[in-house]
Amino acid sequence: QVQLVESGGGLVQAGGSLRLSCVASGRTFNRNTMGWFRQAPGKDREFVGYIAWTGTTVYADAVQDRFTISRDNPKNTMYLQMDNLKPEDTAAYYCAVPRYAGTNRARDYDYWGQGTQVTVSA
Repeated sequence: QVQLVESGGGLVQAGGSLRLSCVASGRTFNRNTMGWFRQAPGKDREFVGYIAWTGTTVYADAVQDRFTISRDNPKNTMYLQMDNLKPEDTAAYYCAVPRYAGTNRARDYDYWGQGTQVTVSA
């Protein structure tokens, strides 16, 4: 059974940093794109970024130059380093794996974690 488990969320002041982790189990995703999404209360799930199996990364404009996605394939783990956090970054953050590479659409992602909450205070 495939599982994705996020961790590392919490409460941080604006301008601070957090590092989220996503550990996959049940199968390896070394040859898969892995992505991050977020969802704030009352809003649709929003694409944050993804990392291809090659290491290529793509980010949403809202987080470009502040967030960095990386992966450690031997550990089957993906990371989201978030710097210079803003109150508008407050959301539940989800890691996910799509059925094909290079997509930023939530409906293309088959596997999802349970989410980890990030709250940024002003």
